Amino acid sequence: MKAAVLNKPILLFGVFAGLFLAAITAAILYDSYFLMGIPFGILLLYAGWLNPSLVFYGLLFSLPLSFEYNFSSALGTDIPDEFLMLLTSGLFLVYALYNRKAIRHEIKTHPLIFLLTILFSWMLVAILFSTHPLISVKYGLAKTWYLGAFLLAPLLVFTNKVSIRNAARLLAGSMLLITLIALVRHGLTGFSFASVNEAVSPFFRNHVNYSAMLVCLLPVWFAFYHLTKNKVQRWFILGVIGLSLAALFFSYARGAWLALLAGGMAFLLIRKRKLVNAYILFILLAIAAVFWLRHENNYLRFAHNYQRTIFHKDFGDHLVATYKLKDVSTAERFYRWIAGVRMISDQPLTGFGPNTFYDNYKPYGVPAFKTWVSDNPEHSTVHNYFLLMVIEQGYPGLFFFLLLLGAMLWYAQHLWHRTMDPFYKITSMVTGVMLVMIITVNCLSDLIETDKVGSLFFLCLSLLIAVDLQTRKNKDVNAD
Repeated sequence: MKAAVLNKPILLFGVFAGLFLAAITAAILYDSYFLMGIPFGILLLYAGWLNPSLVFYGLLFSLPLSFEYNFSSALGTDIPDEFLMLLTSGLFLVYALYNRKAIRHEIKTHPLIFLLTILFSWMLVAILFSTHPLISVKYGLAKTWYLGAFLLAPLLVFTNKVSIRNAARLLAGSMLLITLIALVRHGLTGFSFASVNEAVSPFFRNHVNYSAMLVCLLPVWFAFYHLTKNKVQRWFILGVIGLSLAALFFSYARGAWLALLAGGMAFLLIRKRKLVNAYILFILLAIAAVFWLRHENNYLRFAHNYQRTIFHKDFGDHLVATYKLKDVSTAERFYRWIAGVRMISDQPLTGFGPNTFYDNYKPYGVPAFKTWVSDNPEHSTVHNYFLLMVIEQGYPGLFFFLLLLGAMLWYAQHLWHRTMDPFYKITSMVTGVMLVMIITVNCLSDLIETDKVGSLFFLCLSLLIAVDLQTRKNKDVNAD
């Protein structure tokens, strides 16, 4: 018996050493050095099976650090988080199937899970009626492992305060590392507007993606400050908050600045139990604005001069151009928004299909709003996630998404007022504020479909469920 125990580590070492040698040989023979990563992937899989939470924490830490890589013109991915998402989803799915009691009845029957199931089911319907089925099926598969990695996994990991705190530290710490790198690189160019995208690469595609994740993680540092009693640590956290605010300013991203303001308002609205009311009012105002713009073609009043929309290297000029509707990014948004609204009438029920906006929108564009970047070589989308939902999944898709968002905001507000535990109280507040920030940046972008911000959205969903169940279990409630 002792010999068998002693031989097991030796056997494992031999197996992994053999795999590593075989991978090196194959990499040299086929001139493909990515093959050398196979034994490390197998080792990670083995370690993950022994401790699934380790892989999940590794995924969270990798999110800000990951970068886009194109294996070919048709195949690209995010390294390493895309692989870790697949691994995390697979491990936790197998774990949940192996241990049927891992997912408690309270999780399966939670209202937020119910609403998410409806939304996901409608996405499958939209895929069936897609104008480009293969593209939509790929989207559906990617969404599945997003849910596995950022909903199923955290629901099984977030069973106590320690696990939530560890996850927050890893994610915020990783983003702080990237922020420091970006500030140093940007500082070497004098913090110029023209060089900001280069400063945040390769970790972020552009300053918009970088600033969105940066601003959404700011509330986490405020939570650390309020939950920490040590004076030295509190001063350190204040320094990090100041550094993050400076980085946010030098990101030169108008949407992120607006999100910071919206997050501050959300904090006050949650305290006054007015967040859901404000959300409903926001939706009504948005609907009224769309109807006014469409009435007698009022949107044509905002048509720009094709020759005078330019990209500015100076941020001051950029802001002035935005106000005068002469900035190319603002003008191009109008072009795509109008094209998107015109698309809706052709497919109002099921939409054109998930991830098919680029392949369908150009015939719907209005020439009066066209810009010199309307060729869209990067294949970007409509730059408004709510409009994207109705274009690609019809009015029911948008309705179910808005319903889920409203329920999440209600839970954030409800839990903050219900629980007496300071940790869960602050966690609820941070989640609500972060959700409002995500909503704000997605009014000008489509970032829920990205690994950086999309992951935060589903983590917010899992956190609300986890906090609800933990505070129910502990009977730590106030009269609501």
